[in-house]
Amino acid sequence: MFSSRLQWQLEDNRLTRAVAARRAAGMPVLDLTEANPTRAGFAWEDAVLARALGSAGNGIYDPDPRGKLSAREAVAAYYRERGVTVSPEEIFLTASTSEGYGWLLKLLTDPGINGVLVPAPSYPLLQFLAQLENVNIRPYPLRFVEGRWRVDAAELAAAIDARTKAIFCVAPNNPTGSVLDERDRTVLRDAAQKHGLALLVDEVFLDYGREGNPVVSWAEEKTAPLFVLSGLSKVAVLPQLKLGWIVVAGPEDWRKEAMARLEFVADTYLSVGTPVQLGAEEILAAAEKVRTAIGQRLAANEAAVRDWCAASAHGLELLPREAGWYAVVRLPRGVDEEALAVDLAGRDGVLVHPGYFFDFAPEQGPHLVLSLLAREEEMRTALPPIEEALRRH
Repeated sequence: MFSSRLQWQLEDNRLTRAVAARRAAGMPVLDLTEANPTRAGFAWEDAVLARALGSAGNGIYDPDPRGKLSAREAVAAYYRERGVTVSPEEIFLTASTSEGYGWLLKLLTDPGINGVLVPAPSYPLLQFLAQLENVNIRPYPLRFVEGRWRVDAAELAAAIDARTKAIFCVAPNNPTGSVLDERDRTVLRDAAQKHGLALLVDEVFLDYGREGNPVVSWAEEKTAPLFVLSGLSKVAVLPQLKLGWIVVAGPEDWRKEAMARLEFVADTYLSVGTPVQLGAEEILAAAEKVRTAIGQRLAANEAAVRDWCAASAHGLELLPREAGWYAVVRLPRGVDEEALAVDLAGRDGVLVHPGYFFDFAPEQGPHLVLSLLAREEEMRTALPPIEEALRRH
């Protein structure tokens, strides 16, 4: 009766069951997987949001397939402040980055026939989004070489076949926090041009580079066919307002055809609400305050994790974070990362992500992924039980 696109495992895994049992028993959980900033203590003032979303124009329905011009101009101004020139005509508003992926997969692929490449490690949502569009997925590995995560040109080329239509790229990556340098960008550009592929670049963590190391957007790309995705979820720390966007970049002739076709897709949905579009300018202008607060917590929690790894008796390695919200800790060879996470959740009430959740390759060794959004006191409280659990394992 149900679509084959939904034929993935729906049962709870061991880790989920352990957390559920602890919560059912009324026992506390320290959640070091928290990715929702509104649950981590970062909230806008109600009065500010009420003013931004309270436009008198909310009672008028006047849809534009690309989104209201004022909102697209606000997004263009966001890029201009980062030294990037983007025309409002090249911007399409969506209800979320996830919806943006769905639109682009409709634009680029034939269901059940074509495929896309996704980076590994990376966020598993990409696989679900492709599967819901009945699009095949193949991973291309990121390799940790000489202290950096790299795209391997030979392995990327080997993953491409006649059905491939696009390469997904998360830049900065989630969860590794790695940023593509010019060498990696060249590898991706060359592959896209050689094989006639589009690049889909997810830049939701663009504003969370380490202090003094801003991340450079792809939005001005003129060489390879390319779409940039982002939105208020991370840019303004407002996932509940449901406003994302797609920037169409790449060669001019291709860009014009892509925009004409994408406008048809957008016109079919018209999914973005009027209040958030009318409030976009004020929201984007005021977002720096909350991003700054998040940056301060990221730095404090990363320092705590670094000190813990340095003092640990278990040979832990905190991998470099160039951007993003996560700390990746490499564990000693032989540690069962899933068993460790299940034990921590059930016995100590500390919830962490094992590396396999993000498709870390087994040959790269076991890893734990910790959200640096956690409250600082929670992070400090959670690290000693992890150290003790490592002793048991």
